[in-house]
Amino acid sequence: MAPTTERIKVVVVDDSVVVRRLLSDVLQSDPEIEVVATSSNGRLGVEAVRRLRPDVVVMDIEMPVMDGIQAVREIRTTDRRTPIIMFSTLTERGARATFDALDAGATDYVTKPGQASAVGSGLESVRVELIPRVRALAGRGPRPTPGRAPARPALVGAPVRPGTRPTTLPPVHGSRLVPTQLGGAAAAGAAALLGGARGRLSGPRPSLLAVGSSTGGPEALARVLGALPANLSVPVVVVQHMPAEFTQLLSERLDRTCAVRVQHAVDGEPLQAGTVVVARGGRHLEVVREGGRLRARLTDAPAENFCRPAVDVMFRSVARAVGGGVLAVVLTGMGSDGTAGAADLAAAGATLWAQDEASSVVWGMPGSLVGAGLAQQVMPLDAIGPALATALHGAREPGAAPLATRGAARA
Repeated sequence: MAPTTERIKVVVVDDSVVVRRLLSDVLQSDPEIEVVATSSNGRLGVEAVRRLRPDVVVMDIEMPVMDGIQAVREIRTTDRRTPIIMFSTLTERGARATFDALDAGATDYVTKPGQASAVGSGLESVRVELIPRVRALAGRGPRPTPGRAPARPALVGAPVRPGTRPTTLPPVHGSRLVPTQLGGAAAAGAAALLGGARGRLSGPRPSLLAVGSSTGGPEALARVLGALPANLSVPVVVVQHMPAEFTQLLSERLDRTCAVRVQHAVDGEPLQAGTVVVARGGRHLEVVREGGRLRARLTDAPAENFCRPAVDVMFRSVARAVGGGVLAVVLTGMGSDGTAGAADLAAAGATLWAQDEASSVVWGMPGSLVGAGLAQQVMPLDAIGPALATALHGAREPGAAPLATRGAARA
């Protein structure tokens, strides 16, 4: 029987003929995906993308003639919408190159399997990582439960009204944001949000900010955390789905570009106001209270939602350690990680915000939070950071060191 929807068109760009064949076979094992072209270098890949207008591009980084980073930049000069997934090596060098590609405009990445003992295991690893990303970025993620439509925000930054759809948000192609300036009613709505953020906190004054993200997260985190002041008076914990080599580099890059201090999580280290702690890839991050202080705890407990670190694990721990004094934010990402933990936070009286659909690379995680009726606020990405700065103004972790002391320590 013929499919009811058009197949997802994919262009594969890699200098290895073997890899091009393997990727094509893996992708086309999904009946809704069609590889419409393969190219052996970045220059040919750019030409194929412009000629065929695919739904998704899978791009290697190191190639002759034109590498993947140059190719992404070239594509983005005329096309800011088509999702580009980088095929990256799981090394420090590969991580740095991948972040350079993301800075150039790539949408996401998939890590190449290591020296696998069998071709089959390597293929399965790529299949598990790549196909869900291609489907999600092409707008073909998991279908909603029959009879239940996800709730959507009514206005920019307004509380959720199930069944309504925003009309003042930036345009989007598939699930990829088209950058634009908010204007008119949207700008007025964002301004109203920023002015009244503190008044719409559902719980007590926050003493901790907790953030979860996945696909599209590095850019989203840079924009959200970049809006926070250096003298932020609460600690921040972040779970971003990435391998350890990548989360280390993410922490370093955010620390260079943000006013707040950003560091890779260290087991047992106290959480300090004005400092962002990013979970280590491959280990869960929990928040515990010991001796009246909040501390980071890293564990090797089993993966949840196929992830370690998992947002659910972090959210559950902060619900236990802090209770209602938490402001939790779920940003762009595939799947539903964070929703189960958010239920614990909601039961404790915490405040929960979600990124809106139009500004999300993939509205999986925040959309799941909204669909479960757990998000008190749904707002565009560029409104979240300023709203957090407003909502957290004057908040203070009990027993935290004076801000001047922390500033002097960083200097």
